[in-house]
Amino acid sequence: MKNSGGKPRAGAVRKSKKGAQVGTGGHGRKALEGKGPTPKAEDREYHKAHKAKLLRERAAEKAGQRGGAPRGASGASHRAKSGDESEIVTGRNSVLEALRADIPASTLYVAARVEFDDRMKEILSIATGRSIPILEVMRPELDRLAGRDAVHQGVALKVPPYEYAHPGELLDRTLRTGRTPLFVALDGITDPRNLGAIIRSTAAFGGQGVIVPQRRSVGMTAAAWKTSAGAAARTPVAMAANLTQTLKDFKKAGVFVLGLDGGGDTSLPGLSFADRPVVIVVGSEGKGLSRLVTETCDAIVSIPIEASTESLNAGIAASVTLYEIAKLRAEARAAR
Repeated sequence: MKNSGGKPRAGAVRKSKKGAQVGTGGHGRKALEGKGPTPKAEDREYHKAHKAKLLRERAAEKAGQRGGAPRGASGASHRAKSGDESEIVTGRNSVLEALRADIPASTLYVAARVEFDDRMKEILSIATGRSIPILEVMRPELDRLAGRDAVHQGVALKVPPYEYAHPGELLDRTLRTGRTPLFVALDGITDPRNLGAIIRSTAAFGGQGVIVPQRRSVGMTAAAWKTSAGAAARTPVAMAANLTQTLKDFKKAGVFVLGLDGGGDTSLPGLSFADRPVVIVVGSEGKGLSRLVTETCDAIVSIPIEASTESLNAGIAASVTLYEIAKLRAEARAAR
């Protein structure tokens, strides 16, 4: 029987070449009602965001048992920016420094039949003492975990997303120690190896931290960890929501902002600002310093180089400047 529209009614019997079939009786409408709002990514057990949430909660719980906030690689608890995935730190020096800094690692991966030296022995000792799971894996699997072009030296460590310091807190902490502030800020640098090299140089020449912008800039990745050779575990990295405003805030606190540029009107050797609180701003190799940052700087400093060389790598330029400032400060102390 058909209705006036010529279409079978719900619950009616449909006929086909194979014979009569029972209709749905309208039961299919329930499938259209949905199952309510989609749960958040971090609430879905199969989602990587859920695993990251569990890692953060576990780290916070351990910190509470120790009576303090968990120390990230920066030694600070402020989280400026992070992803959902954990980072893989590779290389014996980097892994050892991360473990020494008590970063809340979740897994230690060791290559099968790895050669042992003093670093590997200490890595395993610390991991065992902190009850960090140790997994022995074949080298192809460790290659995959470490990523392309990474030199893991038979060991890798899974750590939570990097915990960035706040620039203002970093400056306040330095001033409280009585030390003369020396920071490096990055403007438009996107190569993690440059960041790692600058962190390493900052640590080597007495700097108290590195500042990166939140947008259009490199962050703390496994490649940056590796290039820093473990210095990232000791040298804080702060993230600025707005680099220009952060530099202005530093100026109000009495910090001189020195931008690096080949065409600068202030020569680096014998820099007169060296004994004062300083933040060195390094621009990208291609575009250099942005216009707003340039306008904010107290001085634009140039490094004398041979005319046949067009420019210096950002990491090298920062290293040379940090060395010169450290040398001038040492000479000033000796003179007093």
